[in-house]
Amino acid sequence: MIGVFDSGYGGLTILRQIRKLLPQYDYLYLGDNARAPYGSRSFDVVYRYTLEAVTALFDRGCELVILACNTASAKALRSIQQNDLARLGSERRVLGVIRPTVEVVGSLTHSRHVGILATQGTIRSRSYELELHKSNPDISVTGVACPMWVPLVENCEYDSPGADYFVQKRLDEVFRLDPDIDTLVLACTHYPLLMNKIVKYAPPSVRIIPQGDYVAASLQDYLRRHPEMDVRLSRHGNVRFLTTEDPEKFLENAAIFMPSTDIEVEKITL
Repeated sequence: MIGVFDSGYGGLTILRQIRKLLPQYDYLYLGDNARAPYGSRSFDVVYRYTLEAVTALFDRGCELVILACNTASAKALRSIQQNDLARLGSERRVLGVIRPTVEVVGSLTHSRHVGILATQGTIRSRSYELELHKSNPDISVTGVACPMWVPLVENCEYDSPGADYFVQKRLDEVFRLDPDIDTLVLACTHYPLLMNKIVKYAPPSVRIIPQGDYVAASLQDYLRRHPEMDVRLSRHGNVRFLTTEDPEKFLENAAIFMPSTDIEVEKITL
């Protein structure tokens, strides 16, 4: 199976786009909902939690794991790739969501000014800035943390009048810091659900980039370039769900991210 991990529910937006592009594969989604959110946690804690989740997915038959969480990708991916894969299985792979997003940004921005909207942990890590500057050193990157956006989504307030204040506040902040931004990256998997509000308060000329399509396309390209991995993946079109929280609560909240989906959920302990 292909494992998809997120600290909560936002990774379901990534899974949805991956399955849309690659429906033939089998998927196992794990949400560490009992310990979410990860955004304000330290590097060491995020690394430990993410490693526990990746290990659980490997133990359940996953050969490839996607960290569909920007915070985990920023704070844990590199350490797991460099320090743990040899022990967990050198033929297995763990991929993140930051690089697939960064790879397209350079070709989309004309002003060479990019804004990053993300959790506090992702902004503090400077992962997007560091990755962008590897291939596009001329791009100016401005990051703003949006701490209220995830709670708005998970409490089904993302389309309420009350959400306008918090969305407008952060957009005003990022464009005040850099009025020349023409490309805005939604560097949290929850944020696409706020798209109606974001479009409302962002300048009409600004390109807004959710991640799902780019991560799915990057995975498709990865499997094409690595047939040795592709051949090991099962193809029955199935998807299973794991959570560290109450399964009924997971089902209720998952409906926000994957509407009209009949799913079964198993509770596990990490």
